[in-house]
Amino acid sequence: MQDDTSATTSPPVTLADVHSAQHTLRDQLIHTPLLPELRLTRMLGARVHVKAESLQRAGSFKIRGAYNRISHLTEDERKRGVITASAGNHAQGVALAARIFGTPAVIVMPEFAPLTKVVNTRDFGAEVILHGATFDDAVAFARQQQQARGLVFVHAFDDPLVIAGQGTIGLEIMAALPELTTLLVPIGGGGLISGVAIAVKALKPSVRIIGVQSAACAPVRASLAAGQIVTAASANTIADGIAVKRPGELTMPYIRALVDDVVEVSDDEIARGIAHCAQYARLVVEGAGAAGVAALLAGKIPVRPDDVICAVLCGGNIDGNLLARVIEQVMVQQGRIIVLRLTVLDRPGQLAQVINHVAACGANIIDVIHRRAVWLAPLTRTGLELVLEVRDEAHGQAVVQRLTDAGYHIERVRLGEWPG
Repeated sequence: MQDDTSATTSPPVTLADVHSAQHTLRDQLIHTPLLPELRLTRMLGARVHVKAESLQRAGSFKIRGAYNRISHLTEDERKRGVITASAGNHAQGVALAARIFGTPAVIVMPEFAPLTKVVNTRDFGAEVILHGATFDDAVAFARQQQQARGLVFVHAFDDPLVIAGQGTIGLEIMAALPELTTLLVPIGGGGLISGVAIAVKALKPSVRIIGVQSAACAPVRASLAAGQIVTAASANTIADGIAVKRPGELTMPYIRALVDDVVEVSDDEIARGIAHCAQYARLVVEGAGAAGVAALLAGKIPVRPDDVICAVLCGGNIDGNLLARVIEQVMVQQGRIIVLRLTVLDRPGQLAQVINHVAACGANIIDVIHRRAVWLAPLTRTGLELVLEVRDEAHGQAVVQRLTDAGYHIERVRLGEWPG
């Protein structure tokens, strides 16, 4: 990408700034592991690793930038307190950093922020205010509260000290994997990818850095194409950690100058990434954190056999209910959960016969729904809906064939048949 000529109001963030942040953070971080991802390595024919920042304190990388920023406050500023706006991860990072420094913290979160992130932020001792439908609404209200209450604003991404703090991930990756050729980094407002790119490109300019956004909230490629910052129309995505409608004024020039490409992934692809991390990497990762893995699984990244790839799993703060739904839906997509509909005579013993056929095939019954009027079945028959767990798609087809051979008319319910 070409250099950005737009001026910023802050001095450029340099590799020295990132090293300084690393020194500041030296006693505050978990040194998160860089792990080989063996299944993706086999699938893609190139070495794949993940940087498990989902295991960081407060569940994401955000403690890095937040702590670095608050460490530079004056004593008077710390006494007055800090305020920020966040969809959840930055909220927890600021709340934790403020607690370490004994500084009061006020966090404005969107009204529909994940409950787990709201609860965790309060648990760190911060005052949480729920306001607005999106991150951008929360920012506007937080700015009002900053002026009214005399607090210091800690921006989630558009701050040099925050960017430098996030860049320490790049230093850790290069120290652990000097042979790196391709680095995948999620993009929300751009603080993470800016800091990481500053560090990595300074240490090894040949590394290909690729940003990943949710297609449901993807203003960066449009901003790069337009030559100016573009605001996304909506931010409705399961990747709430990167659901930022407008990238930063400070971060966009770094993205334009240092990031080699930006790709987008759908919510279905992100869900597959979340499930992949849980099933094969044994890591709980939120939507934003799974964006890089999602891009690899979806074939969005050109891969060469000699590539050494790393995806930054930037956060693990996913609501348990959403995680369960995601895994279940992906299992449906993989053919490991199937839903069958059929009718049987409305007589004793008919349901048992169906269940015996299913059991004989070795399928596991998750749920059985017995319907009459709702399905408008004939008066002499009863509708059945079976939710079954099977080994794979071929096993599911074998169950269907067995029931068909036994004389039942089977209708298989497919994913996506609900109205939009």
